[in-house]
Amino acid sequence: MASSCAHVGRQIHRTTKLVHRNVKDALQRRYFGLGSATFQQPAAAVSGSAEEIVVPRKKTWNKEAVLQALASTVNRDPTASHYVFQDDSYLTPRTSAEFKLYSLAQESGRSAAKYFINTYPKYFQKDFANPHIPCLMPETLELQINEVSEAALIERIQLRKVKAAVDMYDQLLQAGTPVSLDLTNDLLDLISLYGDCDPARDDAPEQRTEEMGEEQEDAKRRKGMPQKASNFLRLVWRENNNAERIFNMMSERNRRSYGALIRGMVKHGAYSKAFDTYTDLLNNRLTGDVHIFNALISAAPEVREKYAEKWDLIVDLLKQMAEQKVKPTLLTFNAVLKALRRCGSLARTQAFPVINEMKALGIAPSLATYDHVLGIFYKAATSAQGHTEILQDVLSEISENSFTAQDPDDVEFFKDAMRICLTTKDIEQAYRVHSLLGVGENWKLLGDSYYQSIYYGRFFNLLCMMEHIDVVLKWYKELIPSLYYPNSQGMRDLLQALDTDNRLDLIPQIWKDIKRMGHDNKTELVEEMLSLMARENQIPEVQQSFADCALDVKALYTQTDRRVQLNWSAGSLSSITSILLAAERTQQAWEMLKLFKLANRVPSESLMNQFLESMKASSNAQQAVELVQISASFCLSITPNLMERVQQEFDLTEEQRNTLSDLESSTAVSD
Repeated sequence: MASSCAHVGRQIHRTTKLVHRNVKDALQRRYFGLGSATFQQPAAAVSGSAEEIVVPRKKTWNKEAVLQALASTVNRDPTASHYVFQDDSYLTPRTSAEFKLYSLAQESGRSAAKYFINTYPKYFQKDFANPHIPCLMPETLELQINEVSEAALIERIQLRKVKAAVDMYDQLLQAGTPVSLDLTNDLLDLISLYGDCDPARDDAPEQRTEEMGEEQEDAKRRKGMPQKASNFLRLVWRENNNAERIFNMMSERNRRSYGALIRGMVKHGAYSKAFDTYTDLLNNRLTGDVHIFNALISAAPEVREKYAEKWDLIVDLLKQMAEQKVKPTLLTFNAVLKALRRCGSLARTQAFPVINEMKALGIAPSLATYDHVLGIFYKAATSAQGHTEILQDVLSEISENSFTAQDPDDVEFFKDAMRICLTTKDIEQAYRVHSLLGVGENWKLLGDSYYQSIYYGRFFNLLCMMEHIDVVLKWYKELIPSLYYPNSQGMRDLLQALDTDNRLDLIPQIWKDIKRMGHDNKTELVEEMLSLMARENQIPEVQQSFADCALDVKALYTQTDRRVQLNWSAGSLSSITSILLAAERTQQAWEMLKLFKLANRVPSESLMNQFLESMKASSNAQQAVELVQISASFCLSITPNLMERVQQEFDLTEEQRNTLSDLESSTAVSD
């Protein structure tokens, strides 16, 4: 008994030690950063000088972290309208025209509210927001300092009052008050940026005068005429403007002074003067900065004619950057590649060395960089079949990468890449481009609504050409109307895709979308849809749906209160009539035949034969005789043939035979 108790005691002791050791190891693993020194000593003894890991007691999150986490749990609803319209369900657009109208109306409302708040700030001083939201309070746009002083000049520069700032600067000089170099450079920056003119206020209401009205009428009359390049230049660098005058009056000039003038000249088209000013900078033993060189590189193609001369000038500027120890930036290389796009075939030999130099300096390319590379190898006016691998290489390099805006030309990449896919008819690369758009926040670099419409229009066009109709319809439901409002050409592409895969039975459903999107006033689209339905006979159910659709179209032609009136053509009349005949709606088809005379159109011979076959099936001899009379009234060459068939294939009364005989005699006399 004693021995068994001793054995049980030893087992309990051994089990207790094992449990204690396991608990101790578990605590070591769990509290490796916060545990006691007793737990950490064995680990330190085994690993030697191990690095201590400290778990922070508090984690600082981004302000948008919660919103980003919530946004990642939901997907886009393809049946919903654009997110900018979700606050007002009554302004949900159905067409591309409504999208533009509602977007402009919404922005106009914001501008009007902002205008009144900033124009009459004394009425909007009460702050309801808690905590305070500065952007909701009135901005100080009126001048507060009236005396002649540097403080008044600083205020005018900050408020972007170009003319008022120039006047204050002149008054300071006339009063003998010296103006500091930094403040004078600030004034030069302002004048050079806005071209010696006051910038237009974003919230200013549109002012319409008689002169402006006449100019707009002239523009309407000139619509469609070739426009001169001068009509598109809003601001031009005038000779001896205030920027040059103030620059010449400065007793001391530094690199920033020259930089402001050079960048302003390049921005407003005075390219040769910009290079002359840069030469003056070098003659004064000054060096340029990266912004000066970026501006000059972008202006290089404008001052040289031959491709080799343009590239030599760019290389010379890059060498001067190296001599002056100016480090290039991303915008520098993007300016080089953008200038190379105007160097013809020479650009293709120099593009990749520029990219390699860029990477050697540790500068990561942006979307604008790749867009310029694609622009060099894929010219819009030439075939790109020989360089299809360039787009593949670019997409392989940037796939699964999320980009941020670093260059104004970043928004050009997606629409240009999709243009190349459409030109080369490469649907696989198009899918890769669209997949890249969904990575991270790359969708922000798609551009404004106009660029988005171009991108999705090209993508949808390519889908209609290259994919099966089931895939096209899947994308159709995915993109429309939440992301894209197709134009009439996009709907024609869809109709052609239906025709290619022999799914014309879906046309009535597509017609409803055409009406909802406001394209039911496009004559070419409507006539193409009618011609597809009238081309061949379908099963009875589909043929009846075609007939209902054709009558719906007919109602649009007869409406007189429409803003854009549809005019009957021989094709549209013939198509609707043929559709109704195929659906065995003879009476409605007969009414359509009478519209030919009212619309001053001539029916085709095939339509008359189709009518005769329909009347033969129903044994309607009276209508057959009337058909011959209508054919004779249009002086159709098929009239004798119709008359002969009616006499042979129908049981005619004596009166009907006399009618045909008289008609035959009159036709013979007229011949």
